[in-house]
Amino acid sequence: MLYLLSALPWALCFLLGACFFSFLSVVVWRLPRREPVVRGRSHCPVCGRTLRFWELVPCLSFLALGGRCRSCGAGIPIRDFGVECLGGAAAVGCIFRFGLSPRAFLSFGVLWLLTAVALMDYDTMEIYDRFHAGLILCALLSLPLFPEVSLAGRAIGCLCVSLPMLALALAVPGGFGGGDIKLMFALGLLLGWKNTLLAAFLAILSGGCYAAVLLLRGRAGRKSQFAFGPFLCLGGAAALLYGGEILAWYTAFW
Repeated sequence: MLYLLSALPWALCFLLGACFFSFLSVVVWRLPRREPVVRGRSHCPVCGRTLRFWELVPCLSFLALGGRCRSCGAGIPIRDFGVECLGGAAAVGCIFRFGLSPRAFLSFGVLWLLTAVALMDYDTMEIYDRFHAGLILCALLSLPLFPEVSLAGRAIGCLCVSLPMLALALAVPGGFGGGDIKLMFALGLLLGWKNTLLAAFLAILSGGCYAAVLLLRGRAGRKSQFAFGPFLCLGGAAALLYGGEILAWYTAFW
């Protein structure tokens, strides 16, 4: 009984995080289609039926409905369920990492924005400026919350990756998109130069592995392009939560 009581706050934290990321799925779906994000009831994209409140409970409704619309039987995208679970895990992870503190709430907000950027870039190969603005706002709010990241480190972080990416984009058309460059500028302001370089390294490593898999499976050629933003977001999230530990582990070998 005591075990269940101690697990209840974590379960509520998971559910709350899943709720925020459920709204994230709505944002990612509606923005490219020029639909209002805040106004308008949630509906099935196939039959158009307005969903009831009990069909909108994150994670649980998907399982209860068997992953299908109750009216038309159309499949509910498994990605939506995955995003909701990711949101719950992000909320629990931030509280576990930083405790119940402003650092945890700000970090969760950053993870929300990075997930939105990753999904939007994957779907449309475009990153909206409003997400960059959101990350810059989070970076400004982080000034008193992350005092270990100096102003000089943040200033260098803005340019240490974004500037080389800009130079490469000018030299090789299509090398990087403007959204990727702005993303690294915003992350640099948030993370500082050390963690920004770490984020870029992790992005190149994971993106390279993804490209190699596509080549081996014959799903891409040497000149094919794919969205790099999701890998930058993945690197940024890892650097935000565990950048110090990763860098300490790496430097221990030298």
